[in-house]
Amino acid sequence: MTDLATRAPAETPFTVRSMSEEETVAAGERLGGMLRPGDIVALFGELGAGKTRFVRGVCRALGTDRNVSSPTFTLLHEYRAPGLAVYHFDLYRIASTAELAGIGFTEYLDRGDGVCLVEWAERAGSFLPAERYDVRMRAGESPDERVIDVSRTGVGAR
Repeated sequence: MTDLATRAPAETPFTVRSMSEEETVAAGERLGGMLRPGDIVALFGELGAGKTRFVRGVCRALGTDRNVSSPTFTLLHEYRAPGLAVYHFDLYRIASTAELAGIGFTEYLDRGDGVCLVEWAERAGSFLPAERYDVRMRAGESPDERVIDVSRTGVGAR
């Protein structure tokens, strides 16, 4: 693992065609190895698309030793990694953006001491900042295939 201060911004966009859970985790590691404190990753995809598997790879690359699971019922899991925090949100059960204000969602995004990973990011609406990574996951041509598109949005992308 490289020093967080010397990590280069991710070379985006990139697309990965994953044929297994392991390849989805590896795709997450690819992005995770380039993230820095303050980065926000918005994950989009249907139920079962592999968002949590991708997050598992990001966390592995960042060096967290915790077992990564979906925070569907708790909305947020916090992990410690060397030199930063990892805030893993799952917004599947959010009924409205008003609930995001109630859990302090924007405060986490603005902290800058870690990386925010947001599953079901489409439910965050305008709460998501313009400057972020977008990870869009969709089914591929075969039942096991997932297509993972990673891009960078925002004018001031670091």
